[in-house]
Amino acid sequence: MNVQGTQKNFWKNPLVLICVLAVGYWVFTYHSQHFLGWLPYLILLLCPLMHIFMHGGHGHGGHHGGGGGENNGHSHHMKKTEGED
Repeated sequence: MNVQGTQKNFWKNPLVLICVLAVGYWVFTYHSQHFLGWLPYLILLLCPLMHIFMHGGHGHGGHHGGGGGENNGHSHHMKKTEGED
C-alpha cells in the first residue's frame, strides 16, 4: 500500500476540500475576534517554527571552517548530472 499516494488522494478529494472550507469559513465568521486577537502572536511564533522545521535537511549539526572555496557548505544540495566531475 502506498501511504504517500493515499495522503495525496485524501487532500484531492472534493468532499474533504468542501469540509475544510466550510470549517474554515465557520471559524473565521464566528471566531474572527478571537483569531485576530492572537494573530500577532501567531506570526511571531511562526518565525522560530519555520526556522526549526524548514532547516531540517541542511546538516547544520557541526559547523566547520567555511572558506571561500568551491564547497561553501551548500554544495550538497545540488546533485551532479552525468558527465560532471
